[in-house]
Amino acid sequence: QVQLVESGGGLAQPGGSLRLSCAASGFTFSSYTMSWARQAPGKGLEWVSGIYYDGRDTHYADSVKGRFTISRDNAKNTMYLQLNSLKPEDTALYYCAKAIDPYLNSDYDKLDEYDVWGQGTQVTVSS
Repeated sequence: QVQLVESGGGLAQPGGSLRLSCAASGFTFSSYTMSWARQAPGKGLEWVSGIYYDGRDTHYADSVKGRFTISRDNAKNTMYLQLNSLKPEDTALYYCAKAIDPYLNSDYDKLDEYDVWGQGTQVTVSS
């Protein structure tokens, strides 16, 4: 069974940090582009960051560039998102997702390019 499970969310102060994890199973994780997306209350799903199958290429939404860092450990079938310099507008449910195309590296910010999603982990930034 293909499955993605996010963890690491919680409450942080503005300017604080959190580290999110996405544990993958049921597919060859090391062969696929992966992404993080988020959804704030009452808003649509927003693509946040993507990483190529081998970790060589990474991409970020303008809203998080310079503050968030995506990474992956293919030996552990795990992807990470380091959230630094957090802002209240970062408050959202954060999801990880698997690309349909193993070599997706152009339309990586298009959410319909992903076919498996986790259940999300909540990030709340107070004040």
